[in-house]
Amino acid sequence: MPRRKPKTVRVRDKMQRDYRYVLTEPVGRNFDPEFRPELTPKQMLELGVFGGKYMTDCRKEFPASWFRRARLCSERHDPRLNFFGVNASLSLSAWREKGWILLEDPRGWFQWYCRYYLGRRVPDEDRIQIRRWKAIRRHLGAIRKNCKKGDLDCRRRQRQALLHWAYDTRRI
Repeated sequence: MPRRKPKTVRVRDKMQRDYRYVLTEPVGRNFDPEFRPELTPKQMLELGVFGGKYMTDCRKEFPASWFRRARLCSERHDPRLNFFGVNASLSLSAWREKGWILLEDPRGWFQWYCRYYLGRRVPDEDRIQIRRWKAIRRHLGAIRKNCKKGDLDCRRRQRQALLHWAYDTRRI
């Protein structure tokens, strides 16, 4: 099968002006073998993440289908829009203070994941973000240990935080 020509994406939103990146992999394919997210960005947006405020000004960069059923609120962060109905986010300023925001993706991990899912690869950043994704998995053990199977009201904040990292705890 012939290799497709890489596509360049130009970003112009509130946080990035004239940023460009190249999609070198097919959408949703050829992930690092250590990175196995349980949810796609579209599924996460439909379930409700980040109080609905995330990515409300940058829709043009991503497929329109991701936003058809997304639970969004462009005016403010509203935890009621989250799947588990609770706030499980630190502010972007807190992420910046902790040094968790990398140059390529000023909105953080989820922006990285959306671009990675589309086919962008930035090897150094990819390694950092995949390591972060793997580290958050430790919270799965607390849910398994402390919650009855199917009790989605148990540890809702922890479940919402895991959802923000593409882990699906609805079956635990």
